[in-house]
Amino acid sequence: MTRLTRRTPIGSEGARTMGWLGRIARLDFTVFDELRSDRSATPVAVVIVLAASVLAGIGTLLWALQHENFGGHHNVDVMEVFLKAVIIGSIVQTGVWFAWVYITYMLAARIFGSAVHFGELTRVMGFAFAPVALSLLIAIAPLAVPFGLLAFGITLMLTTAAVERAAEIEQRQAMLSTLGGF
Repeated sequence: MTRLTRRTPIGSEGARTMGWLGRIARLDFTVFDELRSDRSATPVAVVIVLAASVLAGIGTLLWALQHENFGGHHNVDVMEVFLKAVIIGSIVQTGVWFAWVYITYMLAARIFGSAVHFGELTRVMGFAFAPVALSLLIAIAPLAVPFGLLAFGITLMLTTAAVERAAEIEQRQAMLSTLGGF
């Protein structure tokens, strides 16, 4: 008699990720407790950061295409803006994000005495970075600044909540760690 093995359905990781993101959107900050301890969420968190960065870059590209005098040039070189805003910008932003996580980690651990690990902050801060994807909406030129500020503000709020939960520090300390890392 053969033993049946349980297979993970295709897309179950995607459904799990969407569940986590949905809870974050509903401001259910207990999700950060789960993410903190789930090591399998680390690559997903990094992909979220990269994907949000790509969407922000696409928003920048679409915004630039609407402006004839972008960068002092009358004709926008689409490939140049694509390369700089989407490709290079996404890679650089992801690298800078890792530096932000590291500095936040150091501040939370060294200044506020948290026992949080770098990987834990990587996971929770990665998921909290998802609202940067709203920067795609800066393509709507008249609302570019409000959408950019909205994406930044929501990301800062969620990141502070994520750091507070993961590092088990007070909200004020989490805000100082987050801003200090930023």
